[in-house]
Amino acid sequence: MKKILSAVIATLVAMSFTAVVFAADAANPVSADVPAAEVRKDSKDAKTDAKKAKADALTAKDNATAEEKLAKAKTKSEAKEAKAKKKSDAKAAKAKTKADALEAKEKAKADAKAAKEAAPK
Repeated sequence: MKKILSAVIATLVAMSFTAVVFAADAANPVSADVPAAEVRKDSKDAKTDAKKAKADALTAKDNATAEEKLAKAKTKSEAKEAKAKKKSDAKAAKAKTKADALEAKEKAKADAKAAKEAAPK
């Protein structure tokens, strides 16, 4: 009975060590067919791709910021142009009104003079 119990315990201990080894293999799978150099190369490629993606994202962000600034500048410029046009139109309308008033005054003067001359003495 002692020999059987000892064999069972030895088997359990051996199984527990193999479970640890298999768990380590599952966490870092390295195939015997793939050399360590290729694994390192793949790792470097992944790092290079990650750096390139990060650089692309940064470039895209900078481009978006530049486009946003350009759009704001364009909007500001258009607002200034609209304000200048409005001011110019107001000046033109004021000048036209003044000219029309002067013309009406002169016409009234001329009509009054004509009426005075046409009146019997």
